[in-house]
Amino acid sequence: MEQLRTREIETIDTVREIMVMSDFPKQRTTQVLERGLYDAPGDPVSRGVPESILPWPDSLPLNRYGLGQWLIDPNHPLTSRVAVNQIWYLIFGRGIVTSVEDFGNQGSLPSHPELLDWLAVDFVENGWNLKRLIRQMVTSATYRQSSVIRPELQDLDPDNRLLARSPRYRRSAEMIRDQILANSGLLNRTIGGPSVFPYQPPGLWKEAMTHSFFPEYQTDYENGLYRRSIYTFWKRLMPPPNMLVFDASTRSECQVRRQRSNTPLQALVLLNDPQYIEGCRQLALNQLMAADWDSRHAINEVFRQLTSRSPTLKEKEILESQFQVEYQHFKKKEKERDAYLSIGMTPVAGSISKNDLAALTRVTNTIMNSTEAYYKN
Repeated sequence: MEQLRTREIETIDTVREIMVMSDFPKQRTTQVLERGLYDAPGDPVSRGVPESILPWPDSLPLNRYGLGQWLIDPNHPLTSRVAVNQIWYLIFGRGIVTSVEDFGNQGSLPSHPELLDWLAVDFVENGWNLKRLIRQMVTSATYRQSSVIRPELQDLDPDNRLLARSPRYRRSAEMIRDQILANSGLLNRTIGGPSVFPYQPPGLWKEAMTHSFFPEYQTDYENGLYRRSIYTFWKRLMPPPNMLVFDASTRSECQVRRQRSNTPLQALVLLNDPQYIEGCRQLALNQLMAADWDSRHAINEVFRQLTSRSPTLKEKEILESQFQVEYQHFKKKEKERDAYLSIGMTPVAGSISKNDLAALTRVTNTIMNSTEAYYKN
């Protein structure tokens, strides 16, 4: 009997449960709350939608299914426009309607209303195909322009509302972290799975803990260091600090549009965070090995990989000079060099020239700190 009970429990407990929502058989009465007070109910209200946007079709039931169908009705004037505007904001840095979170009376007017209308209608007519919409935008002549600000438009259109140049803005927190992991070859491209725990300064969760039984943050050294940032575990009261510095949302509330700030703390993260130092070291090592330890060629390739262009003669001179200074510094201070190269979990082979690697890692980190490296240009 005990074995049977154990098998029964194992059978039931190992089945993954999925919550399914359904309507109550009997509709609950909903009332307006006077002054918002829960103990002061007013007149009863029924289900409905703003008729001024789109009248409710008689063929749809008054439930969540009907609401979903009403939202994606081809004649609905908002859904497709809001969706198109959100994608435009993600790609161009600002929406055709700047207030992407507000299409109401207090929102902004569209800078190009005809363009928004055409994109919205085309989006619906092509089956709400997001991949097609994104391809349409990134292959457009508008997006493929140079991001250089033309002198005659610098004062006339500083915010690029006329779309006379390609967008230029700082990438999101997640993109910046994923960028250095991808460039270094460390990025784990596995799709799906549970949340992971990459590097984080010790003791941070203790500052926000309200329950003694809540577990401390434990870095996942085996599977979590190099996954994409979308899989990073997010504690609402204590988000990952290296992303928060780059204006990532705290997720305590819905944030459709993030602010973009530029602060010295961002440079400190790029210069000191183990994830970035380790990524820069691995990128430097890859390029040194590919260049047969020719530092000049490796510097050019690191610069090209991080900025998508070759360095100018002046930039080459500055970076090569920095390399020599760093090389001499690490040559004199081996303990400091070894400590610097030991940051992160990726092992460093003992047969390589550690002075060259440490010096180029510093140069790579310098390039990573330039706006061209972590800005959308």
